[in-house]
Amino acid sequence: MASKALYNPLMGIDEAIEEYIYYLRIERGSSQNTIDEYARDLEAYSAHLDALGVGDVDEVEPAAVVDFEVSLSKAGYAPATVKRKMSTVRGFHKFSLSEEYTKRSPIDVLKLPKVPSKLPEVLSIAEVSRMLDAMGADGALERRDRALLETLYGCGLRASEACGLDMAALHLEDGFLVAMGKGSKERLVPVSGAAMDALRSYCDEGARAELSMKAKRPRREDMGAVFLNARGGRLTRQGLFGIVRKAGEAAGIESLHPHTLRHSFATHMLEGGADLRVIQQILGHANISTTQIYTHVDRQHVREEYLSAHPRAQS
Repeated sequence: MASKALYNPLMGIDEAIEEYIYYLRIERGSSQNTIDEYARDLEAYSAHLDALGVGDVDEVEPAAVVDFEVSLSKAGYAPATVKRKMSTVRGFHKFSLSEEYTKRSPIDVLKLPKVPSKLPEVLSIAEVSRMLDAMGADGALERRDRALLETLYGCGLRASEACGLDMAALHLEDGFLVAMGKGSKERLVPVSGAAMDALRSYCDEGARAELSMKAKRPRREDMGAVFLNARGGRLTRQGLFGIVRKAGEAAGIESLHPHTLRHSFATHMLEGGADLRVIQQILGHANISTTQIYTHVDRQHVREEYLSAHPRAQS
């Protein structure tokens, strides 16, 4: 925790938010993406409270929190996004209470909005194959794109994990790579087959070296990156999203998201008979309950196959 302070009824909202962000960065070890996301949520929350004339943590009433939640819904945010933003607010007030910036939490009496049950989007094996088969492998960028997509689907990596992947984390001779997951937690991920071939083609046959030579002033933290952009720097999340979307469009798949490849990896593993605990370890889920969503996806797949194949399944 951040340094304890005596109960201070005049602790300002913005000051308390700064302390909370510091706590997330230093003591929780949260990723920069998570910190940026929390900071944006709390900046909006602070602006909302300021408009209500609330400047100190101890002045926040439950009605102000409810009003913020309602404003998010009116702004058109999806229920899952509203829940995430309100979870950020809850964490902030819980922190403020523990640090004695206030004697009460205005959010304890509230319930987070219920998120409708929604299964993740998943590509069929045929769609994945069509997308990957449509990719070229001649130039350096084409080899990079193929290696990236094969790794996202073949290893189930998050977008941030792929962007953060360094050459030192590749152990292709031993058949695994080291992914840096949420909370800076490392995990071993198997890599073989098409993903391994694509990574070797990109890393060992000059494509990556060709891209790295285009960096005029390479940053030290970028020099070891596996996936480089056209200027020789580390590939960003935005760049990765663009590559995935473009590959999807080439195969007739609109608005393809990197997480869809991760979902597809897990679903196809389960369909192939993999143990749920193994999938959990590969994906880096802290709780098995997170991984269990794929059992529902698998059941849905079985039902669709039944309805399309059984002669008397249709009414």
